[in-house]
Amino acid sequence: MGNLFGRKSPPSRVTEQDKAILQLKQQRDKLKQYQKRITLQLEKERLLAKQLLKDGKKEKALLLLKKKRYQDQLLDKTEHQISNLECMVQDIEFMQIEMKVIEGLKVGNDCLKSMHQIMSIENVERILDETQESIEYQRQIDEMLAGALTQEDEDAVLAELEAITQGEDVVLPEVPTEPLPEVPEAAKAEPERKEAKKAEREMLAV
Repeated sequence: MGNLFGRKSPPSRVTEQDKAILQLKQQRDKLKQYQKRITLQLEKERLLAKQLLKDGKKEKALLLLKKKRYQDQLLDKTEHQISNLECMVQDIEFMQIEMKVIEGLKVGNDCLKSMHQIMSIENVERILDETQESIEYQRQIDEMLAGALTQEDEDAVLAELEAITQGEDVVLPEVPTEPLPEVPEAAKAEPERKEAKKAEREMLAV
């Protein structure tokens, strides 16, 4: 139905290594089934050979035991093949893990290379040089500002500061140097007479 509506099936995530592992496991399982079947058959033949010996059929029992011996050797070979298949499966699975580790290392290495390109030795040296130049430029500005005023200017600034703190910028009238004229005794007593007359008028009004 999906293809009818133009939908594409998602890409398969099964790798060639996964397929190889699956095939090896299938072969191993088939050998184990064969091994189990032969083992059951050999047990039956052993019992049959025993019965033939009881019946006095020694030749048939001997032939059956020879066949059993041959099948025993096949079982040994089967066991060896199963062991080889299992080892191969383990090797491939471990190789897959190693490939993932290597892939992770590659990604990390590429990331480090990109970071190294951004922070290369040349860029770091350039940034350090620019920083040092900025510090030196600022120092030169500070020195220029500090040395812009001469000693005479410095003295003038200090004098102006002293004048401000003492209030010399406020213009005050000059203090007369001549002594004040003497006030006559009559003039000194005049205010007292005025106060007495004022008090007398107030009493009369009451």
